[in-house]
Amino acid sequence: MRKPFSRQRRLDCNSPENVSLNFECRHEIIPILRSLQHIYSQPVLRDQILELVAQDVNGESRDDCGRPGLNYWQILVLSAVRLGCDYKYDALQDLAEQHRALRQMMGLGDWDDENFNFRRIRDNISLVRPETIGAVDGLIVSEGHRLAPEAAKEIRADSFVMETNIHYPSESTLIRDGVRKIIELIVPQAEAFNLPGWRQHKHLLEKVRKLTRRIERIASRKGSDYKNRLKKPYRQLLQLSGKILRKARALCEAFSALDDDCSMVFNVQTISTFIERTQHVRQIAHRRVLNGEKVPNNEKLFSIFEPHTQLYKRGKAGEPVQFGRLILVFEDKAGFVVHLLARDKGDRDVIVEQTRALQDVLNGKMESLSLDRGFHSPQNQLLLAQIVKHPCLPKPGAKQAAEQEETATVKFRKARQRHSGIESAIGALQSGNGMKRCRDHTEIGYQRYLSLAILGRNLHTLGRLLIAQQAPKSLAAQSKRKAA
Repeated sequence: MRKPFSRQRRLDCNSPENVSLNFECRHEIIPILRSLQHIYSQPVLRDQILELVAQDVNGESRDDCGRPGLNYWQILVLSAVRLGCDYKYDALQDLAEQHRALRQMMGLGDWDDENFNFRRIRDNISLVRPETIGAVDGLIVSEGHRLAPEAAKEIRADSFVMETNIHYPSESTLIRDGVRKIIELIVPQAEAFNLPGWRQHKHLLEKVRKLTRRIERIASRKGSDYKNRLKKPYRQLLQLSGKILRKARALCEAFSALDDDCSMVFNVQTISTFIERTQHVRQIAHRRVLNGEKVPNNEKLFSIFEPHTQLYKRGKAGEPVQFGRLILVFEDKAGFVVHLLARDKGDRDVIVEQTRALQDVLNGKMESLSLDRGFHSPQNQLLLAQIVKHPCLPKPGAKQAAEQEETATVKFRKARQRHSGIESAIGALQSGNGMKRCRDHTEIGYQRYLSLAILGRNLHTLGRLLIAQQAPKSLAAQSKRKAA
């Protein structure tokens, strides 16, 4: 049984809009709770957001029967606090059970001993789709622009890589991961149905691990002619893993021919997926190591479990190579992240399209857009000038930059001076909202994690605006952002 929120007043806690917050505390949870308090006090905005959450939580079930579950407002509060403060689920569980202001914001009092197991919190937050979180975030940004109408006029954008939760990939370790996962899934089912062929699965897995360690030692020490010395253990690894994959594929085909009940118990689709990914890595290893072929990065697989991971060589200090997805971020003058995109294309290939989409979302309010040299192309200079009144897109090269600087307008110079603040915003997203490295799994989990991080950042920004209006001299209202 689900409901939007508890309408019944309690004697042991205040209503969310009356919760007392300490504005002299600089912790990031204070602005987030203040913004949630503001949303709760706006019935139209609150009902729109909770209706979006309800469509995902109870999309295929009834909300008027069954055991009581977390209501939609509690799911929203926990979702906002999770990455708004960069908490793990264990820390979020402790806060949901011990933090008085957070519990009152959720509609829980001192007499309520409801258990918030971390699995319960995780499973409820995971019910909300990334697209729904993005729609909720759009409503929050619209409310922020209502409070700060000038914020949407000046936008700055840049890109960074949010890493996926993987180990450093090599063909040998990926083959080991694939074989381990296939054996882990197949052996219990083979034993349950008394199927032969997997009695020595521990021995086979240990042989794969020994070959992988031998390859890693040769690759790390290098030495003379190490590439040729790698071929023998790689050839043995490919032969052994191929034998295991053939046995697993034959077992999947046998189970696919059985009735539906057996197919449901034995998850053929999941095992087939890992077989295909492992086989893909084996082919790449054969081409690269044994044949000496140079394989393009777009044909490689960098994780058996996170296949959406991409490799980026951006030349950053201390991070020459990054594994994850490239994120394009647009930030307005007030600090709201008004638009973002996770993509595989380069900066200059997507900026015009995304700027046009953002201008449509903002109803033409964007007057200035600042970018860095990585977005430059002659065509982009012309197209951005048609979309934005005052684009700031520096040209690379000393001569081109000098010529552009001589003819630059005052608007261009101000936007160029202000643009460096986007690096601070990206740093805040990475250090304060968990966007340095995604802790969730699967591509859907990655998108949800990204959306929750942006939601938490925008709620924090909205809360600081509200606190600055209510108590401008308090510590929670202080900001290094320049006033308009």
